[in-house]
Amino acid sequence: MLTNYQTGVYFDEMMKQGGEPKKHYQWFYQLVNQFTERDLMKKHETAQLNFLRQGITFTVYNHTGGTERTMPFDFVPIIIPRQDWEEIEKGMKQRMTALNHFLEDIYHDQEIVEAGVIPRELIENNPYYYNKQVSGIDIPLRNHIFLAGVDLIRDEKGQYRVLEDNLRNPSGMSYVFQNRYVMRQVYPELFFQHSIETLEHQLSELHQAVTSHLPANANPHKSPTAVLLTPGIYNSAYYDHVFLAQQMGIELVEGRDMIVKDDVVYMKTIKGLKRVDIIYRRIDDDFLDPEAFRPDSALGVPGLLRAYRKGNVSILNGIGNGVADDKAMYVYVPDMIRFYLGEDPIIPNVETYFLSDPERLDYVLDHIHELVVKNVGASGGYDMLIGPQSDESEREAFKKKIIEKPHQYIAQPTIKLSRAPAYQEGRFYPCHVDLRVFVMNGEKTNVLPGGLSRVALKEGSLVVNSSQGGGGKDTWILTESGDQHA
Repeated sequence: MLTNYQTGVYFDEMMKQGGEPKKHYQWFYQLVNQFTERDLMKKHETAQLNFLRQGITFTVYNHTGGTERTMPFDFVPIIIPRQDWEEIEKGMKQRMTALNHFLEDIYHDQEIVEAGVIPRELIENNPYYYNKQVSGIDIPLRNHIFLAGVDLIRDEKGQYRVLEDNLRNPSGMSYVFQNRYVMRQVYPELFFQHSIETLEHQLSELHQAVTSHLPANANPHKSPTAVLLTPGIYNSAYYDHVFLAQQMGIELVEGRDMIVKDDVVYMKTIKGLKRVDIIYRRIDDDFLDPEAFRPDSALGVPGLLRAYRKGNVSILNGIGNGVADDKAMYVYVPDMIRFYLGEDPIIPNVETYFLSDPERLDYVLDHIHELVVKNVGASGGYDMLIGPQSDESEREAFKKKIIEKPHQYIAQPTIKLSRAPAYQEGRFYPCHVDLRVFVMNGEKTNVLPGGLSRVALKEGSLVVNSSQGGGGKDTWILTESGDQHA
């Protein structure tokens, strides 16, 4: 039972240090303590079965190939009071505004470089900087970031901090909606008794954000045709692609389903060719167009970039966004906020060391057992060392990689990530959590209320990625009045 739950030295989302629940969790705490062990096991099984029945899966890649898995789910929600959420919302809107200004700037006038705020070589040497392909293009709404996934953590004092910006193809939005669906099966009574921010209209908000990116040469008298471009069924986030396309009512297509004629993109249908105005792509830049990027790509559409440059099609997210969410560029986002907006960051970064700086490199090599070291180009928890959880041989192997390519790595202090109760294998125990917040940008900016709470279900682990054994929790934002339900 939760009465035996131990918080330890970490900031706990639900519990105070003395073992009492925090004010916004009291009602949930009391409810859970009324359940018998059999009730709890049944709720846990209901949650897992619902995920299985819905076919909610992701793919884990390793040296032998890929394995399809059901997303692990924990039925103890993360509950965020309205006041805290409003601060997160403001911080996310501020951050996305600055990052969008940065992307528009570096593909046009490069004022931030001329001002000496960001080193030119950090941009020009970035593998995701596609200046040759897309510089000077005026894109719809001047908006490069249609959908962002920003990963937040809370430190030992409960301060929210940005861990990472995902501005290329952020995944996981479908799990937010499926987590809510499953929680309604587990706790049907709760959603009528308590005021939890609804997700009901969020997918139509996403659809509006997509269709607001009309290309310059679109027919203004016709509704735009939007599609979701997927690499196909073998992609790890394919479930995400299918769900979002279905819910928005747009076609899910692969590269082979489209063709470019006279610099206009068409989709092949049983009635013939149909013009495509907007492509929400879930394919990396390199694979979009074999004529402009990788000639060996079988996933993209030959000639797509020509159509894009001529204003005949919109591509979301923008090409070349990767230069802004690189882990090295992350260090400069607070400077971008000050430069473009004249404001201090509402939500700070985690302190980060560049290893291309010889002094920092020496410090990190000497203190690697205390730090987290990450490859600036990797994601999903890959090519990362968590110093306190590593052994001597792992640290020595990582040191060799760092010395060989110091510019490829950054280091951060091991933050005591906040924890929350999880219920697995018949008991409650504390697990580390983070929060991926989804920000939709169209004619206006909308922050999905709640986002994806990810939990490191392996006891003691700091890695929340599903590909590394993590799972999900539903995230509840409390409303100020009792008239809204999830």
